[in-house]
Amino acid sequence: MSPSTSRPRGLALLATVLCLVAGTVRAAPVPTPQGPHRLGPRAPAQVRRVVTLAPSLTEMVLTLGAGSTLVGVSRFDTAKEVEKLPRVGGFVDPSVEAVVALKPDLVLVQPGPGNQRPVEKMAELGVPVLLLPLHSVADVLAGMREVGRALGREKEADALISRIEATRTRIREAAKKLPAPRVLFAYGFEPLVVAGPGSFANELLKDAGGINVAADGGSAYPVYSVERAVRARPDVVVDAADVDVGKDKVRALPGLSGARWVELPSLALLQPGPSLGRGLEELFRLLHPEGAAKP
Repeated sequence: MSPSTSRPRGLALLATVLCLVAGTVRAAPVPTPQGPHRLGPRAPAQVRRVVTLAPSLTEMVLTLGAGSTLVGVSRFDTAKEVEKLPRVGGFVDPSVEAVVALKPDLVLVQPGPGNQRPVEKMAELGVPVLLLPLHSVADVLAGMREVGRALGREKEADALISRIEATRTRIREAAKKLPAPRVLFAYGFEPLVVAGPGSFANELLKDAGGINVAADGGSAYPVYSVERAVRARPDVVVDAADVDVGKDKVRALPGLSGARWVELPSLALLQPGPSLGRGLEELFRLLHPEGAAKP
């Protein structure tokens, strides 16, 4: 990864992993509602001012053609369309003051224990909030449909969802004709953090015809023991880490040194949003180079 691209990619990846990992933690004893839900007052019928607290949510707004409504985004957003917009903090530390000052008609949030209190405070201060859990592909599609409804872009959302579902069907059919590689999907190497059961990547690995060797990880994003990784002997290691610390040491281990190591060509697979279809196509090509010219 070149110095010119590592920092933006690293920031975006950090934000994504924070969202995903935090989203798997349950903040007892407060129950976490399932699916999209709202806090605070009802948003106006015509939403003109939107603040997003995660890059994936910004991507949803932009892809639905409602970018002109955005008035504030997270510090991790790197899209050119929002580079001049005010920053309102990060996923786990959004600034209540910065959000309220922008007078949004709607704040889009990927909920997690780390941002629960500040988001609740925004709602208490009269800001309409739409919370969108994005733990699974079904969550992402439901989230896009709800954002489309909130922004008056229902047709655009339905069309986008149809395209993603069609891509998933096409990739699954193509994968059935090819051998299923054993895959280790790594977010970091020191410690070794991987995609486990219930993770977004685990679901897409199945779509792409891969077998997740960390399906026994016990949680969606576990710290996986190196010994277990060695015993698993994956055919492919997907490097989704933003830094290489510890990578060479892990790569040299028996059981891993013989694997085919690949890097994600973009963040499409990591952001649970409209780029899901493109990310799945990229993953398919990584896992099946022998038959991936056109899945």
